[in-house]
Amino acid sequence: MLSLLISVLVMCIIFGLIFWILSQIPIPAPFAQIARVVCVVIFCLWLLYLLVPLAGGLSGGFNHPLVR
Repeated sequence: MLSLLISVLVMCIIFGLIFWILSQIPIPAPFAQIARVVCVVIFCLWLLYLLVPLAGGLSGGFNHPLVR
């Protein structure tokens, strides 16, 4: 469970840096908006991949790669 929390923290930092870098790069507004949306969608999908199995409980056939 600790590895899951560390993984979430590290990925939040990485996605935060990517989001910040996208806001600093001088690219046209439509492209910047698309890049930010893609970044947020990828982050949300990754977060769902990690957290949805936890909603099923920790008993029985729980088989998550980051939680023993």
